Amino acid sequence: MEVESSSGDLLAASSALLSTEHGAEGHRLLPLAKDTGSYSLYLLDLPWEDVLIPHVLCHLPVQQLLRLQRVSKLFQSLIELYLANCRCFDSTQVGLYLPKTAFCRMLKDNKVLQKLDLRSCSDWLTDSELLPVIGQNQNLLQINLNKCTLLTRQSLVAISLSCPHLQDITLGHCEWVDGLSLRILTDHCKDLEGVNLTACRQLKDEAVCYLVQKSHRLKSLSLAVNANICDVAVEETAKCCPDLEHLDLTGCLRVKNESIRMLAEYCPRLLSLRVKYCHNVTESSLDVLRKRSVEIDVEPPLRRALVILPDDIGFAPFINLQI
Repeated sequence: MEVESSSGDLLAASSALLSTEHGAEGHRLLPLAKDTGSYSLYLLDLPWEDVLIPHVLCHLPVQQLLRLQRVSKLFQSLIELYLANCRCFDSTQVGLYLPKTAFCRMLKDNKVLQKLDLRSCSDWLTDSELLPVIGQNQNLLQINLNKCTLLTRQSLVAISLSCPHLQDITLGHCEWVDGLSLRILTDHCKDLEGVNLTACRQLKDEAVCYLVQKSHRLKSLSLAVNANICDVAVEETAKCCPDLEHLDLTGCLRVKNESIRMLAEYCPRLLSLRVKYCHNVTESSLDVLRKRSVEIDVEPPLRRALVILPDDIGFAPFINLQI
């Protein structure tokens, strides 16, 4: 028997399954080929690891996978096998909130994760739930812990020791990040390209300087919303990270023009710079970057030239705005 079915057909079949909780024949649902005598091909008759997992399930969001596993015991086994072998877990696909029990059940057997996004777990995630996942996934490349405020620096130390190939980490609004834990991360993760330290208010210039001195491959760095950061950290970043493309200094009130000029001199690949609410940064330092087409989040000021023509020659006062 010849069966012609594209991955699009398989996706359509899977989506149709999501409209029902159970079928009359359990897993024998949705024939994929017409009955030719004594044999029909059904969705779960296809090879799981060669077809369904790499070509069908990988295109479905986590929320639909959770619904699909309720169709039958065989579907539950299929989804568990998929979750144990998936390389990307994004909790935001489930919604704004992922229950703790669901998280623990979904990742308990996974040892091949490369990307882990836990933003939807921020309300309850503690070291107890995160450490087992980190301990058995040593090939993680990207981790997003934005607003996971219930963790401690023990989690960052565990990430540092277990994930030597880490390339990108987001720790925004994690005020438990301190200089010591960042130093440990820097010493053990040599391939860092993106670090988000937004609102990590325990960090000071010294910690940031150590990070950039050891992380020459950095392309993206956020030091936003930290009043402790001043020119020292920004200048060291400029000197040590020639490949830097994105820098966020939003709300760094102590940063001044001197360090911005150094960025212009030492970072030829810079693509974007955020300096909103940096009141000591003016157009005199930003102008050089604008001429290089660097994206800056503050508008250039208007240069107003007022030309007043005298009334005695018949002209009313004339205002000329030149940008």
